[in-house]
Amino acid sequence: MNVDVSILILNYNTCDLTMDCLRSVYDSETNYSYEIILIDNHSHDDSVETISREFPGVLLIANEENVGFAKGNNQGMEVASGRYVLLLNSDTVVRKDTLETMIAFMDGRPDLGASGCKVILPDGSLDKACKRGFPTPAASFYYAFGFSKLFPDRPRFNGYQLGYLDPDQDYPVDCLVGAFMLIRRETIEQVGGLDEEFFMYGEDLDWCYRIKEAGWGIHYYPQTSIVHLKGGSARRRPFKIVYEFHRAMILFHRKHYSRQYNSMINGAVYAGVGVKFLLSLVRNALTVPRPVPLPAQSLSAAVNTDTRNESKPEVRL
Repeated sequence: MNVDVSILILNYNTCDLTMDCLRSVYDSETNYSYEIILIDNHSHDDSVETISREFPGVLLIANEENVGFAKGNNQGMEVASGRYVLLLNSDTVVRKDTLETMIAFMDGRPDLGASGCKVILPDGSLDKACKRGFPTPAASFYYAFGFSKLFPDRPRFNGYQLGYLDPDQDYPVDCLVGAFMLIRRETIEQVGGLDEEFFMYGEDLDWCYRIKEAGWGIHYYPQTSIVHLKGGSARRRPFKIVYEFHRAMILFHRKHYSRQYNSMINGAVYAGVGVKFLLSLVRNALTVPRPVPLPAQSLSAAVNTDTRNESKPEVRL
């Protein structure tokens, strides 16, 4: 059977969220065919058993260790048969029209290698990572030191989050977010999969950079949306999370920008990331865990409202 889209979902100890995500996919109203490939990164909860039982139609890859976001999704791509591949976070909920809208859009734009929809948070605000520019040294500087907030309507100071662009209009962008990224198979065959040197941050930026470098377009298309549940609670982050976030910054700059700049600028970038890393560790240590309540019915309302107006794996069948 020909498959239009292979949906890759990475799971790590998020059984309940993942099942909500799966339900939203199965509730989709679409004429396109899809397969779901779920990669479990050695969860310590009952994810594998529960998801296998509740969703027998899902192709489940059960890793014996946590191989990270990039490698896990690459494993899914190796067995995917769709003419498109969709990276979809386990902590997301798609609208009924999301698959239909995005695949139809890509079918009408053969020049595009990847596209992404509008991504909103449970409180209805925009997840700004869904449309970004590349983190050049200048763009990163203006973002890190708050100039983008001081001058939200100035393109010069908003090169990273593109805050000056209307989130309800579609346009070409540099980067999408790995929480929802629809990629053409021909594009993957040309540029390869995710760079596994990135463990859990930065791989989406790197992929988008390589996609554009290969001559493909990348487009933000907010005619449909998903809800991304990230930030549902304020808590201390494990050291590895903080470390990998900042390591990804170094990796991306070294891979794509270090040859374009002199040693002084490169040194300043690395030093800046180092200072930010230390400050993040201090801030993280001082964080007092507290739940952040979600507004009543915010999730269902966000999904159902038209947001345009506002190691060796074990494969189980």
